[in-house]
Amino acid sequence: MSEHLKQVCYTWFDHYYSQLLFKAILGMKTRLSVFIGTIWTQQILSLIYFEGHRNRTEKWDTLDRVPFLEYNIRKVDIENRPSPRLFSSHLPYYLAPKSLKNNKAKIIYVYRNPKDVLISFFHFSNLMVRLEASNTLENFMEKFLDGKVVGSLWFDHIRGWYEHKNDFNILFMMYEDMKKDLRSSILKISSFLEKDLSEEEVDAIVRQATFENMKFIPQANYNSILKNEFGTRNNEGAFLRKGAVGDWKHHMTVEQSERFDRIFQEEMKDFPLKFIWDLNDEANSNHSAK
Repeated sequence: MSEHLKQVCYTWFDHYYSQLLFKAILGMKTRLSVFIGTIWTQQILSLIYFEGHRNRTEKWDTLDRVPFLEYNIRKVDIENRPSPRLFSSHLPYYLAPKSLKNNKAKIIYVYRNPKDVLISFFHFSNLMVRLEASNTLENFMEKFLDGKVVGSLWFDHIRGWYEHKNDFNILFMMYEDMKKDLRSSILKISSFLEKDLSEEEVDAIVRQATFENMKFIPQANYNSILKNEFGTRNNEGAFLRKGAVGDWKHHMTVEQSERFDRIFQEEMKDFPLKFIWDLNDEANSNHSAK
């Protein structure tokens, strides 16, 4: 294992896993049905695949329906899990199970503009006991831009998955598009998954997958999981904080924003996926950082 891979491995699995489990995940042979990212997508897929989740007759947490592959805190038997095998992950492409390559397994990669990722990650790190807190946004921004956070460098993560997209059966979804038009996004996801849904089923999924409604659904909002299984520094925060597009404008100074812009342009100047930095200024925000 290279020194770089070791560093990323320890970054991802510190407090949770040993190298032994890391190697097991990398080489696992289990047939994965769908491999996704974000808590929001956990809820959407739970609603698409499970009628009992959709009509609220079953009270399973989304963490049990779509467990995190690298954070298996509930000791899910991955190898013997019945179909459909749904997993969440924030792993970079080179730490994903090798069996995902050239496989029928479907991957949904949800990406978000990195300024809002930075702000969300800053608040989340300060809330979670298991993560290193930062006294200031400036301090956290330094770590974020150096890749010294869980998941390593954001630019490498999205570039890695995109540049190797032909090795996988992958759909890229933009977080901001999902915020703008959740119904169309759910239809796009269900089409990719080859799941036929009635109008009534789509309506039920849209209703229960809005960020605002998820905050009040115990099976989806992670409140009890944070408190009882992860551990928080205080009772003032929540896993689902705002979910707003452009919240970075309320936190970053002009100097911080302009510095981030310069680094973004250098790292992503030839990257084809578009980014939206503010829904109110979408016409001028479709790639370059603003």
